[in-house]
Amino acid sequence: MTDRSVAVVGTGAIGVGFLVLFALAGVPVRAWDADAAAFDRARAAVGDRLALLGKHDLLPATLGEISYHEDLADAVAGVALVQECAPEDVALKRALFADLAVRTRPDTVLASSSSALVPSSFGTGLGGRVLGAHPGNPPYLLPVIELIPAPDTRPEILASAREVYEGAGLKPVLVRKEVEGFVFNRLQGALLREAYCLLRDGVASVEDIDEVVRSGLGRRWSVLGPFETVDLNTRGGIEAHAARMGPAYARMGAERGQHDPWTDDLVALATQQRRALVPLSDWDARVSWRDEQLMRLRAALRRER
Repeated sequence: MTDRSVAVVGTGAIGVGFLVLFALAGVPVRAWDADAAAFDRARAAVGDRLALLGKHDLLPATLGEISYHEDLADAVAGVALVQECAPEDVALKRALFADLAVRTRPDTVLASSSSALVPSSFGTGLGGRVLGAHPGNPPYLLPVIELIPAPDTRPEILASAREVYEGAGLKPVLVRKEVEGFVFNRLQGALLREAYCLLRDGVASVEDIDEVVRSGLGRRWSVLGPFETVDLNTRGGIEAHAARMGPAYARMGAERGQHDPWTDDLVALATQQRRALVPLSDWDARVSWRDEQLMRLRAALRRER
């Protein structure tokens, strides 16, 4: 790469989040938008977010420079990575990525922030440089980013993208198959669908459902994912949990018209992967670790009040 800078194409909410993320990492970042009038809103939004980060002592000693460019060719010339943050419109993205492909170097990563559209729907046939790179929102506070290669994405492009994002403090997760919504929004969508059903059926109010997540699931999920949660909830680990709770979860799924049983083979696969991470001999120590992390979170939240 001739330049360690990145370009953010589109300066809406997600684009602003990436501008802040890269600036915090000390990376020079260039912004472009089809509507140059959006730059004033972007500058103000970036300033507001940096001020809040400063209030909480989260600013580094030196920020990467953010520059704003009315000309797309100027914005993307020589950059290591282009982060596309345009609206969720496949025709628009197809035209934009075709344009980006001729304005950038052959080794420049072309990454889309698309929330659901798979990269093969707009980015194939462009030299294998396009992939999905879906962040949590806001990306400067939620450090996960999903990397979704298209069928023709070159391995070296995927590796370069991973390097750029890790350098900015993100934790890349590889999505191994193109599926609409990827992992983040499919997990979020499953919870949201059930939340709407519980509200519809009069089981709980909007506020009470949110409280269950805020004070229960959300706190636990800030430390653990769903597989580790159930692995540590039942002595004997995930296999014991599936034997004990699998039938109840199957009944709850069937109630909603979902029939995805935890087969023996599927439970064995999950068990194999969990045991490779934490052997059962370390189970008690990991439970203690979980509790300590939640204690630290509780203490931090108490200090903020």
